[in-house]
Amino acid sequence: MRNRIFKQESVTNYMKADARLKRTLGAWDLVALGIGAVIGTGIFILPGHEAAQHAGPAVAIAFLLAALLSGVVGMAYAEFSSAMPIAGSAYSFGTVVYGEIVGWIIGWALILEYFLAVSAEATGFAAYFNNNLLAPLGVKLPTALQAGPLEGGMVNVTAVLIILVIALIIAKGADLSKKVENTAVVVKVAIIIIFIGIGVFYIKSGNYVPFYPKQFRGAPFGLGGISTAAATVFFAFIGFDALAANSAETINPKRNVVRGILGTVLIAVVLYVAFSLVLVGMVHYTQLNVDDPAAYALHVVHLDGWNKLITIGALFGIFTAMVTMFFGGSRLVYALGRDGLLSKKMGQVDEKTKVPRNAVVIALVVQAFFAGVVPLEQLASLINAGTLLAFACISFGIIPLRKRKDIPNDGFKMPWYPVLPILAGLCSIYFIIMLPNATKLAVGLWIVIGLIVYFTYGLWHSKLQQRDQSE
Repeated sequence: MRNRIFKQESVTNYMKADARLKRTLGAWDLVALGIGAVIGTGIFILPGHEAAQHAGPAVAIAFLLAALLSGVVGMAYAEFSSAMPIAGSAYSFGTVVYGEIVGWIIGWALILEYFLAVSAEATGFAAYFNNNLLAPLGVKLPTALQAGPLEGGMVNVTAVLIILVIALIIAKGADLSKKVENTAVVVKVAIIIIFIGIGVFYIKSGNYVPFYPKQFRGAPFGLGGISTAAATVFFAFIGFDALAANSAETINPKRNVVRGILGTVLIAVVLYVAFSLVLVGMVHYTQLNVDDPAAYALHVVHLDGWNKLITIGALFGIFTAMVTMFFGGSRLVYALGRDGLLSKKMGQVDEKTKVPRNAVVIALVVQAFFAGVVPLEQLASLINAGTLLAFACISFGIIPLRKRKDIPNDGFKMPWYPVLPILAGLCSIYFIIMLPNATKLAVGLWIVIGLIVYFTYGLWHSKLQQRDQSE
């Protein structure tokens, strides 16, 4: 049994299977997808929540820590993507270097990451759309249609509808997706820069004191609070992980995926740190535990006209993030179906659009369900554990990758080998430990369910297992 579950797939077999997908994405398309994912709910919502609950004004430091680790892990993803330009991201990489059981665990964790990320982005979109666009126009949805059962309603209908719109875009193919994404990203980044440029003139130095609050309403502030906030805001940096999932649809992936990942992390860290510093400088951190902190900050300093501009930026930002994560999640489901670990129907590709439509439909149904009934904070905390688990496996995975003689690893190389990969993996494990206990318990349960699915279905339908037995 041990030999079976640790069987390793070959890159050649994956590339043959993925030849059905159409390569249309260039370096700038990937940067747009990456910025589209990273600069979304993470920048427009999380800085407020984390400043109020965990880090105070030092939330900027939390984003910097998360970005630094994400940048280092991004180098590991870039090396893997350069050596293995295949669909499935960390799942496929893990199956090649660790074996099928480890790849499955990574893939199962990433399903949680991608699907819940889209659901979380959708609830953030709904908050901005309902409160800052519809409400000022005098349109107010019934309470039952603004939130799920856990928040006193029935279903968050706005969140469900925006996921449906994105599913229709994704189903049309990568060409339409990238055109929509590229346009929206330009608008979003411009509006963020405008917020920073205007807000800097309304900063009150007193709002930065104390910069490291030790305690507030029982929250674990101080260095522990910064670490907890950093672990939580990894949710904001999962876009480059989705870029690796698009390797099979990228032109010249050895060069372009690397540029897309590293370019995304560099731009994101500058925008996040600057945005966070301006936000907590404009409004005292104790007032920022709201779902629309940027719009709220502009309201506090009596700039309600600019408030609407930020709302538009937030809507564009969250929309593009959802497009990227939906794209990555559907490709992951496709990869699991391609390999027989899920129903083979998930691995089918539409002949006309070259899109795995069944995988898109499954992603739509699951994501719409969670967006409609589960609050944002519960979604965000669950996402990070899957992200960090994949980070650890990919970082440590550089070591066995370098030892594989059958993989032409002649592209980008992670520097300071093996020290940097080991440090990145250990830091990822540290931040998993720093996540709330409830999150770790929930994700542990999810992994157990995944193992049950693998041993009762995946192991017996796996194409890797069947091919080796026939040989």
